[in-house]
Amino acid sequence: MTHYPPVISAFVTMLLTLILTLNKNGTIQDIPNERSLHTEPIPRIGGVAIMAGILSGWILLFQYWAWWIVLPTLGLFLLSLVDDVRNLPAKIRLIGHFVAAMIVLWGAGVEWFWFLPVLLFIVWMTNLYNFMDGSDGLAGGMALFGFSFYGIAGLMNGNEAFAMMNFAIGAAALGFLYHNFHPAKVFMGDAGSIPLGFLAAALGVWGWQQNYWPFWFPILVFSPFVTDTTVTLLKRAWRRENLVHAHRDHYYQHLVQMGWGHRNTAVAEYALMLLAGTSALWGIGLDTQGQGNLLAWWGAVYLGLTMWVDRYWLKHEATKKNVADV
Repeated sequence: MTHYPPVISAFVTMLLTLILTLNKNGTIQDIPNERSLHTEPIPRIGGVAIMAGILSGWILLFQYWAWWIVLPTLGLFLLSLVDDVRNLPAKIRLIGHFVAAMIVLWGAGVEWFWFLPVLLFIVWMTNLYNFMDGSDGLAGGMALFGFSFYGIAGLMNGNEAFAMMNFAIGAAALGFLYHNFHPAKVFMGDAGSIPLGFLAAALGVWGWQQNYWPFWFPILVFSPFVTDTTVTLLKRAWRRENLVHAHRDHYYQHLVQMGWGHRNTAVAEYALMLLAGTSALWGIGLDTQGQGNLLAWWGAVYLGLTMWVDRYWLKHEATKKNVADV
């Protein structure tokens, strides 16, 4: 088995990102809106470079491809690239996400009683990755850590090809981070975040179906994103807010706005990703009770973190109001 795919993926992504952003006026621009944390237009063509890097690395693994992973990924990439250019209706995008998820269910041979929860898991992961792509280095870092832990688990189970597929994705994210870490020169756009979210779910389901890990493993590995997006959605639903309206209510957005900035927020999230992924790898070898204890411990950690951020966010908003009233 060749170990070149990750090297190729990182190099192609880093080089192509540079080439695509040389002429900023000729690229798709991310114009700041009420959801944005940046103030100037930034090219959001990085997803093209990420997908090119992933596929370049995967070419060496062609004989190991699972078509029900690769084809939906390409389909979502094209759909999301069109969305980056023309802003497709949410209904059209969501139909594409559900079709891609159903292909994975069929290809992976998921049993019928798991059909609905796995379908919703794939669609949710596909979208939450996009929701969390709003701060310099955040989504790229999650891909680097998350898919690297998938790869390590693949090696632990003796499947080098599966491991290299995941390492190639993580390496492509690393090549992108060279240009995306604060201050970001480029964003990945939907053409990057949607396929990455889909791959996080699809490869997570594939590893689960091959008994490489329990069903909770992908959720814990990507838990910094899963927790932030899910809790934020539930809170907004409780407040009866428009769920499709752009906002800055995510926990990572609050951290940036409270003065942490993009760099410190990214580093803190990286530390959380590292701890979550390492503990998930360790948890694979535990018995049922041990795994339950691990998940309960992480539940307590995230409860504490969300409460801490909420508390200081309220203080931050009260201080802003008092200053404005003076």
